[in-house]
Amino acid sequence: MATDCIFCKIIDGTIPSEKVYEDDKVVAILDINPVTPGHTLVLPREHSKDFLATPAALLADVMPRVQAIAAQVMKATKADGFAMVVFNGPAAGQEVFHLHVHIIPRKKGDGVRMGWPKTQYADGEMSKLAQKIRAAR
Repeated sequence: MATDCIFCKIIDGTIPSEKVYEDDKVVAILDINPVTPGHTLVLPREHSKDFLATPAALLADVMPRVQAIAAQVMKATKADGFAMVVFNGPAAGQEVFHLHVHIIPRKKGDGVRMGWPKTQYADGEMSKLAQKIRAAR
């Protein structure tokens, strides 16, 4: 637990929330500023500042729970689909530095835009970047 982390305080009950699921590994709460009704955050009980800082063993515990909670959210909201989002770092939009997975239920024609502009690589640029990524292990 990080004493200055709002999600740690939600997990320990210091800050109230609307919990939709909890067990020994995760707590899932409704987002207070939902993109759509049912927008849920899955929070590991163990504090980790972001996705890349999270031990693989913890991710192995969290992801099956995310899957099960997403199914519950879909059923409860009668959604046609959902977006699962993890923001990693300020440049990506992360605002709370405790790993959390957004489950955002979606309905066909709901008007929510979650896309981003699509670009294209210049000739040869894709191959060069792929080579850099492969080499960065």
